Formats: sequence, C-alpha cells, structure tokens
Amino acid sequence: MEKHSSLPSRIEVRGAKVHNLKNVDVDIPLHQFVAISGLSGSGKSSLAMGILYEEGSRRYLEALSTYTRRRIKLGSQADVKSVKHIPSALALKQRPSIPSERATVGTMSEVFNVIRLIFSRLGSPVCPNGHRLKPSLKIAMAMSDNGAQMGQLTCPVCGVHFPAFSAEDFAFNSDGACPTCHGTGKVRQLDESKLIGDPNLTLEQGAVASWHLPGRNFMPSVAQQAGVRIDVPYKDLTAKEKEFIINGPKKKYWMDFRSGTGRVFHDFNALYENAKEAVYESARTSKSARAQERIASFFHYSTCPTCHGTRLKPELLTQLAGGLNIAQVSDLTLGELESWKKRVSAEIASDMNKMASSLFAEFEDNLQPLLELGLDYLTLSRNGNTLSTGELQRIQLARTLRTQTTGILYVLDEPSIGLHPDNVSGLLHVFRQLVAQGNSLVVVDHNVDIIKAADWIIEIGPGSGEKGGQVINQGIPAQLATDHGSKIGPYLKGTAQLMARKPKEISDCGIQFEVTGYNNIDDVKAQLPLHALSAVTGFSGAGKTSLILDSLIPAIQAQATDQRLPTQVKKLTCPLKKVVSVDAAPIGKTMRSTVATYTSIMNNLRKLFASQPLAKKKHYTASYFSYNNKQGACPNCGGSGVVTLDIQFLPDMQQVCPLCHGDRYNGAVQEVKWHGYSIVDLLKLDVAQALPVFAEVPKIERELSLLDEVGLSYLHLGESTPSLSGGEAQRLKLVKHLHHQQKTTLFVFDEPTIGLHPLDVKTLLKVMQRLLDRGATIVTITHDLNLVVNADYMLDMGPRGGSAGGQVVASGQPHELIKQPASLTTRYLAEYWSRFK
Repeated sequence: MEKHSSLPSRIEVRGAKVHNLKNVDVDIPLHQFVAISGLSGSGKSSLAMGILYEEGSRRYLEALSTYTRRRIKLGSQADVKSVKHIPSALALKQRPSIPSERATVGTMSEVFNVIRLIFSRLGSPVCPNGHRLKPSLKIAMAMSDNGAQMGQLTCPVCGVHFPAFSAEDFAFNSDGACPTCHGTGKVRQLDESKLIGDPNLTLEQGAVASWHLPGRNFMPSVAQQAGVRIDVPYKDLTAKEKEFIINGPKKKYWMDFRSGTGRVFHDFNALYENAKEAVYESARTSKSARAQERIASFFHYSTCPTCHGTRLKPELLTQLAGGLNIAQVSDLTLGELESWKKRVSAEIASDMNKMASSLFAEFEDNLQPLLELGLDYLTLSRNGNTLSTGELQRIQLARTLRTQTTGILYVLDEPSIGLHPDNVSGLLHVFRQLVAQGNSLVVVDHNVDIIKAADWIIEIGPGSGEKGGQVINQGIPAQLATDHGSKIGPYLKGTAQLMARKPKEISDCGIQFEVTGYNNIDDVKAQLPLHALSAVTGFSGAGKTSLILDSLIPAIQAQATDQRLPTQVKKLTCPLKKVVSVDAAPIGKTMRSTVATYTSIMNNLRKLFASQPLAKKKHYTASYFSYNNKQGACPNCGGSGVVTLDIQFLPDMQQVCPLCHGDRYNGAVQEVKWHGYSIVDLLKLDVAQALPVFAEVPKIERELSLLDEVGLSYLHLGESTPSLSGGEAQRLKLVKHLHHQQKTTLFVFDEPTIGLHPLDVKTLLKVMQRLLDRGATIVTITHDLNLVVNADYMLDMGPRGGSAGGQVVASGQPHELIKQPASLTTRYLAEYWSRFK
C-alpha cells in the first residue's frame, strides 16, 4: 500500500502565460494557507483565478458525462504548459454577483431553512377557532406522516381537525408567498408625477418622459394624428388633451411616418400607447438591463399592504416558536438568534429534546461561521441586494465552511473586502478551519495581517502590466520580511514608510448635515471639511453607507438642483454643487472597450488619420478608423480581433482572428500612415512609448501625460479595459477629472483600496492629492489603515454594527485621535501606527 508521504505535496504549474504571466513556473503547497501578493495588475489574479481556479474547476467538470457537460458552461483551457496535482477548485471571487430581490440573508446563508423546520416541528400552532396548541411530539410526528394524514391535527379544546403548517408553507419563495406581493414584501406602483418630464416643453420637444423609452419616440406624431396639439407646451394643453396623453385608449392610426433616418413610411399603421401604457408595456417586453433601469425610474416601491413587508401569507404569523412568529424571528439579527433558540428550548416537552437537539445542531452549524466572520449585526430579513461586496463574500465563505468538505482547493480573491480590522482574526480562524478539514487554500489579498498569517507567500511582480508577471519571491513570511527585493517585506517587518502625503491642518468643517431615522441611524449630526481628504471608517454595518452614500450624496445633488432633501436628511450646509462617485468596478463589458476608447485618445486618433492625404484621397472619414464600424473593421472578426469556435462537446474556444491577426482593422485602413505609423501600430504602443511619439499633438499628449502621472504608463492604448484590475480601473476613471478645477466637486470613494497593494495605495493617494490640488473635496469609505493614516480628517461610525452602531464615535484628525484612541477603529489605527513607528 502506498504511503501517505508519497502523495503530492504541491501543485506544479509550468509555462503559465495567462494575461501578463511570463512563462511562469511555480509550485503551490497543498494543504496549506498560501497568500499571493503583488502590485495591482502584476498578475496575481491571473495565477490564482486564471490558472488555479480555471484548471481546477474545468478538470473536475470534464470528469462528468458528456450529457452533463453540455448543460454546464465549461471554462476555457488556461494558457499554461502543464498543471499537475491540482484538486477540484472552488472560488470566492472579488465581486460576487448581486443577488435578486428575493434573496435575503436568511435564505442565502440557509439559516432560514432551519428556522422554517423549527417552526414546523417545534412551533405552537393555532386551530381555526383560535385555540393555541403547545409544542408536542404529536405535532412533530404528524408533520412526518405521509399522504393525506400529513400535518393533520386535532384541537384538544374544540375537537376541530385542521392542517398544520409545513416547513414548505413557511417559504416566501414557494407556498408561503404573500398573494399580493408574491413574496417580495413590496408592491410596485407607477409614479404618475414622473410621466411628464417638463410641462414647459411641447410634445414635439419631448415633454412626455415615458415616450423617450425605446420604440416610443413616434408617439407624439400618433397623438397629433388623434387630434392632440404637439407644438403647444404641455401645461397649456386642454384637460381633454392631457387625459388622452395620460390615459388615452390603445388604438391604431393610419398615418405617414418619418423615421429617425428621414425615411417616410406611407399609410403606416401606428399603435397608440398612452404615457402610462408606454411604461407598463416597456417593462413587460424589454430585455436589456439598461432599459429596465430606465423603466424602474417611473415606479416607486412601497411596503405590501397585505403582508406589511414580511413576504408571507398573514395566516402563517399565527404560529409561534419561542414566543415569536416567523416574521419577528426574521427581523432578529444573527447575534440575537442564540437567545431566541434558548427560549424555544425552554418551552418544549422533554420527549422532544432529541429532535430539538438535531435541529439546533444544524442551526448552530449554519450560524456559527457567520458570527465568527463578524456578521452578527445583519438581520435574517435583510435583502441580499443591499449587502456590500464584503458581506456577500463572507456569507459565501460561511456556507463553504459549513459543508465541511475535504480535498478541495479554495481560491479566494480579496476576502478582506469590507472587513474591519477587528474581524480579521475571525477570518483567519475560518481559513485555519478550511485547511484543518483537509483542504488547500490560496488567497489573493493585500491586508498585511492576512499575508503575515499565511503558511507560504508567493510574490508576483516586480511591477504591473508588462513589468509584472513573474514570481519574484516565495517563502514563509519571516523569509520575505528580511528579503530586500520583496515589495511586501517592509510591511511584514514594520519598516515601511506609511505616509504618502502630508495631512493638512483642519480648522473648521464646511460640510454639516444631520441624518435622522434611517436604517440604524437614529439622530446623527456629522461634519466633514472642504477641500480635504476625509476617511469615513467603522465596523461593518455601522452606518457608513447610510450616512454617506444614501444620505449625504443625494442631499448635495438635491440641493444643487433645488429639489427636496431626502426625508432622512434634516439639515445640510454645503457649498458643493457636484458629486462624482468613483469605484473600482470594471470599465466596459466587452473587449471592444479599450484604454484609447475610454479616454479621448481614440477620437483624436481617428480625426488625425482622417486628415492624412491618403485618407482624403480615398474619402475615408473618421468613422473608417473605428474598428466598431464596418468601414474600418476586419470583415472576418467584425473588429473584435478574435473568433469563437463552437467545438460541440468541448467548451467554446476563442482564437486570434486568422485574417487580421488580432489587429481588428481591415487591410485598406492600415495603409493610411501618420509619421510612418498605421492606427494599429499606435494602438500597440504603451503609454510610455506613445508619449514621445505624440509630443507635437497636444490633445493626445495631454491625455497620455495624465495616464503616466496616475501610474498607468505600462498600459497599451489598445488594451481591453474589462481586463484591468480594480486599482487600474479606478485610476483610469479619475484621469478625465484631472483636466479641470474641482472646487465645487465632492469625490466619493467607496472602498477605494480593493485590490490595491500598500504601495498602490500610495500611488492612489498621490492621485487624490492631484484632485485636492485642483480644489476637490474627497470622502473615502474605507477600512484600510494605510489610507486612514494619510487622511486629513476621520469620521468613525460605531461602536459596532447593526443596532449597536449608527453613531459617530470619533471624529478629528487621525494623528490626534491615535494619541488617545477612544473607539475600536482608532485603537487599531494606533496599534498599526506604533508598529511602523
């Protein structure tokens, strides 16, 4: 029999070339916690997600039958020579998909599934005549019967026979759904005040907002055919005309119709849709997410009048467990569930203890990892689509831990997102449990405490983009801490220089606002300085999003347009007129979006080439120099540069277009040259190479200089933007704002250091300083102590999350607050500062 010691101890990756990886050979230890570190865009995720996860999951799926594989989207084969000894892989991605409105914390974590069982088996039902039955083994046994007898109970007081509620009956996504809202807890109503955009405009000028929806732009002409004046301001129309516009009957009209291109259709049979019907019909037929977003703006959502937001049939609320109905239990926080469980245990008969123990063991298995990951402040009824990225990731992680699998490779991309320093120890405990269960763990992260706790570190670099893609270091944390070539080493050792800018002294705060009665915020008076960098900190769920994103931002926007302030904002003093929200979400959805198209570089390039003598001779306009137009695009790939091959029983395969070789353009367009370069040649240059080439073209040179200043000199002009890292995307978004003065603009960054190495945080701070130099005011919502210590001002929410949060627990300049730390965050900040002092 083969000895255990002869089993593979590491994953062997050879010849990795995914994205910018340069033919990398690396061994990843199995059954250990491995951290991958490196600058933003260095190739960390290419190794972790692009190779380890893609290959681990693909090979597992390939072991399934052909029939099954055809119904599962297989990942494409990674560009790597060989990967040996890789286990089946599961991934927790940096940006989990947003759950639907039907998902809650309870359903996503599966805690609610067990609670439904507890209510069904250990609950106290009520007979039709109002008599309450105590929890009993007889009730529980009746729920286990088969056929017609299942759940049939007899009231001991009045003798009536009635069916008890099953676990399925308590499911709001199934049998238990409220008949009015169908289990969503909300009803959608058309907001008629939104139908008319501007009553001062005529119908011809676009007064009816709902007729701007796709396919309704000809409605004014149909209304004119029906006798409504379309050249008179809406406010001056007769009551009869207004009634026809809002509620007129659906009817076809024969008319001549001129399309947007100028073509005239004679005897066109046009169907009239009134302003209301245009919204309802668009909502029913539209498929695109963008259109649905526009349509949603015409509706407002209110609490369902039947279930009052519980999502359940009202009769289900008669059954109690632990003195509460299931809706009341759903409104408890995860941290409060333990005491409710004790109340349920106290009221059941002793002969039910065995069943109760089994149910409560399952209950604890679901609940405990969530508490360890610091999610105790979340209520079970909280909508999944209102959770932050970090909260979604931690719920995924808790569910993963509960399954107690073995022999799996877990690949986690930035699991510390949204995590307060106080929760890091809980996250590390979960990591240790995963490894102790016999699994392997690879974590891409930048949190110094997480990297320091790893069994093994692999450092990718040395730089970003083309300057990265190599393994520059690997070993235990103590080895990297003393390695002079390591980028993360000085942070592990405590010798790194934390300060990237000199914080300014704050004498007064020009932004003052008050928020009352919103989520967990009862009554908060907050202030922030103008033309400074502020960090809003605090425990997850403390109220940072409620205070800034949900209250301050819409309040400033409302004040700037003379609209009413949001109902929760009772006061606002602020001279700012504009708000710019900057996140690290990917730019563009397809590879057609590039660095050149996102900036003004592409438009200027097209004009430049259209002005060349050969282009004029051939009558090539600027549109010919776009690969998104058929005049310029390669006819084989349509300008994408790649072709997709359908290989029947294998995953679709993408390969470089054999006609244009990935250049996107047709040959005729490439014949036009500027200074010896075709447009393809220029798009292949990186920013640093392009700067001297465009030294005499001010419009392009200025944009390139800004890209260089924000640390993106390594990006190619034709580089696909969806493939950029979060840090790269964020800096690219900021470039357009560096052109102008920003004295009346507030820039809001929500978790701006996602995906950023501590050295990248320094680069980001320098970009922020450029904005500040132009008069901007910056507010960041962050947990990153590297950023907080560089801020001019700090506003700390807490003291913890949920009902234990919602207050300002500290405010002032960080270097002053750490002298006498009074809040949880300032204590961690003081400890971090002293570590590097």
